[in-house]
Amino acid sequence: MEVEYQEEYIRNSRGVQLFTCRWLPLSSPKALVFLCHGYGMECSDFMKGCGTKLASYGYAVFGIDYQGHGRSMGARCYIKKFDHIVTDCSNYFKSISGQEDYKNKKQFLYGESMGGAVALLVHRKDPSFWHGAILVAPMCKISEKVKPHPMVISMLTRVEDVIPRWKIVPTKDVIDAAFKDPVKREEIRSNKLIYQEKPRLKTALEMLRTSMGLEDSLNEVTLPFFVLHGEADTVTDPEVSRALYEQASSKDKTIKLYPGMWHGLTSGEPDHNINVVFADIIAWLDKRSDDDIDHDYINDKQFHDIVVADNVNDVVEVEISESKPRRSRGHGHGSYLCGWKGRRMHHHSAM
Repeated sequence: MEVEYQEEYIRNSRGVQLFTCRWLPLSSPKALVFLCHGYGMECSDFMKGCGTKLASYGYAVFGIDYQGHGRSMGARCYIKKFDHIVTDCSNYFKSISGQEDYKNKKQFLYGESMGGAVALLVHRKDPSFWHGAILVAPMCKISEKVKPHPMVISMLTRVEDVIPRWKIVPTKDVIDAAFKDPVKREEIRSNKLIYQEKPRLKTALEMLRTSMGLEDSLNEVTLPFFVLHGEADTVTDPEVSRALYEQASSKDKTIKLYPGMWHGLTSGEPDHNINVVFADIIAWLDKRSDDDIDHDYINDKQFHDIVVADNVNDVVEVEISESKPRRSRGHGHGSYLCGWKGRRMHHHSAM
């Protein structure tokens, strides 16, 4: 199916110019999908594959670069208040949904990594507005293995308003850790719109507070959602997605864990793995975009594990209940985000 791509600049409530883009099917869309990108990322290039794929299956897909990200204005990757991102996304997404062509279409959120937190918080602003969410390796809880000591948080909080923009947070190369395919990894690294410097102090603390706040309120998640995570992810802990699945109050919730896959499920895996992931996403959306289906409750399997072999035709789906995720890459305690390593702050720079 052919896809039309458009770009537009808007201004947020603080007067900052933000970049937006959209991928549209040539026929009337099945539903609307709103993209929330990860920390340091952007929509027009990095999420082009996602936008094009979903639009080719009949969905109208809309993206926005957060303030300070991608083509939007603002200090690079400086997050003064995380709620600014949430408010900007909510306002833009609702402005699209209110347009005459889209008034009767269902609305779905799509968030990757930090964008998963954005999507959940957009949902919280108006829980009844959204028909569902796709959450890919979301940042919604601090792993118990790496939760920082309160004294560390207190010390950094005392100086965050003195040196908020300083790029002083220790970091490792998250692009190496997130994207398995070496060719795709270098293409992502060459994208100059992606922020690849050390995180700013205020930004890191805002992300930490956001993750901890979500962790304390996972039971408030009520919308239908599909959470996906690579079991070999060393950027966000797969146990975080398990916690979301187990604690959310949603009646319609699905989780899939992909053995051997890394953090960049939709952009950094070999092509056959990416095809598997998108097939799952599109099947989930198709099932919930049909107006003839009762969406208050869809009786999916309550817990899924996807076994991915070398060939996409060898994929096997098995139902599990309490088994722990299998990890194909060794890593000790303290190797995960969301933002911290051990008792010192350790934040990854590109997600």
